This record gives sequence, structure tokens and C-alpha cells, in this order.
Amino acid sequence: MADVFEFDRDGLNLWSDEERFEVTRERLAEYAAATNDPIAAHRAGDIGSPVFAIVPAFDALMAPAVDVVPMDIFGRITHGEQDFHFHRPIEPGDRLVSQGRVIGWETKSTGSLVYIHLTCKDEETGELVNEQYLSGFFRGVDAGPKVGEAIPRIEPYTELKASSPLAEAAHHVDDDQTFRYAPASGDPVPIHLDEEVAKDAGLPGIIAHGLCTMAMAGWGVLAGVADSDVSRIKRFAVRFAKFVFPGDDLDTRIWRAGTENGITTYAFETVRGSDVVLSNGIAEIAN
Repeated sequence: MADVFEFDRDGLNLWSDEERFEVTRERLAEYAAATNDPIAAHRAGDIGSPVFAIVPAFDALMAPAVDVVPMDIFGRITHGEQDFHFHRPIEPGDRLVSQGRVIGWETKSTGSLVYIHLTCKDEETGELVNEQYLSGFFRGVDAGPKVGEAIPRIEPYTELKASSPLAEAAHHVDDDQTFRYAPASGDPVPIHLDEEVAKDAGLPGIIAHGLCTMAMAGWGVLAGVADSDVSRIKRFAVRFAKFVFPGDDLDTRIWRAGTENGITTYAFETVRGSDVVLSNGIAEIAN
């Protein structure tokens, strides 16, 4: 039986406080190094890799859920899906402002999903740099009927993935990966850094940050189908399917789904052997 909790409707569409972030060349380069990114412009800090977009918005990531989710269960939240929509790349010298809001929630057979929308804007001009949609999952929680809106759907392209991929990229998760990624990303959650805390949480040990795995897939997709040019990526989305661990060898497989209005959509997934760790991957690339 699921635990029944009432989520606070007064928190729906309530924007969080603004979070400000100044982008430096050093921080861009640190993030690229922490995700084993081989793309030269990322490594030099000339431009942000796709998933670097989470860094300026990190403090706004779960803040909106505090106004909706009962504190008794807040610690149960896990990252379900992450969906970036890019208006332009992040560059050194940018001064960015991020905010988030809960746009809805619903109960599924195994738990409840909370849907969050983030915006990241140029502080000086007010123009959107990117928008982000994510779901937070609460296993074993019944939040009642659906409220508000869901995040954009991520098409799984199941039949397409039965064919041979167009491109592939290999990744290795280093033994010290989480200790490099935590400061580079600003994510100090202890299940990624402390073996005992991870085991107390029911995990076999330290797990890799899901967004680090997503960042690896990001440079793999860029290198495989976009000439390593981050300015061409318009959308990048995944579902976090399984935990990844230090020492894992991963492979990102990419398929071409179609082209419309000058944008080619690619489906991808990241696997560890036969285990899919990132599923429902979508990358929209300008031609």
C-alpha cells in the first residue's frame, strides 16, 4: 500500500527566489574536466557544455518542491527525467539568474511525480538562455489526483532502437569521478561522496551523479552527430533509468529519428553492458 500525503496546492506555479551565478572560464573548464569531456572548446572554458546548464540553476533545482511536498517525505525524492531547452550556449562572463516553479504532480502505480520548470536568464538583458524541465519521483507515495501540468513528453523511439545505431561513444566512470564532479557542479549530496551514507540509504555504495552521466552522454552526442558544436543543440533530454557506479564502462548509442524545420532529432540511450542507465534520450540538433 502507498503512503498517502497531501501536496500543497498553494505552492503550484509559485516561483522560487532568484539564484544568481557568474560564469567564469575556470568553472566551465572545471566542469568539462570533471565529466571527462574531450571537446577542446569545453576543456578550455571557451563555452559551456550542454549539461553545464544545470550548474547556474542547481540551487533552484529542488527549491520549488519545498513549497509543495511535505517535509516528512522530501528526503525520498529521486531525479526522474531532465529536459534542457537551449536558447543559446553559456559563455564566460555571463551573469545568469535562475528560478523554478512546480507546474504539477500526479500519482503513478509505484509512486508520485512532481514536475518542475526552471528558467535561466541573462541578468542584464532578461533574455532566456535556457529552460529546464524535470521530474522528481517519490516511490511508494500517493499524492492523490493529477494537479496542474506535466513536463514535455520525451518520445522513447522504441522501434527505432531495434536497428543499428548511427554513432556510438564510449565513457569510463573514474574511481574519483564523483569527488571531481561534486565541486565542479556544486552538488555535494553525500550518497555520491560517502560510502557509509550511501549504504545507509540502501545503496551498495557511492553512486555517480546522474547529471554527470548525462553530461558524458552530452559530449558523446555532440561529437557523434553535431561536429562537437554546442551552439547547434536545441534540446537535450533523458530519463534516469538505473544507478551508475565509479568504475563503470558506459556506451552511448545514437539513432537519427528525423528532420523537420531545419532541426534533426536524434534518439539515444546510455548503457552499461545490457543495462540501460539513461533511457528515452532525445537530442535536437540544428542542421
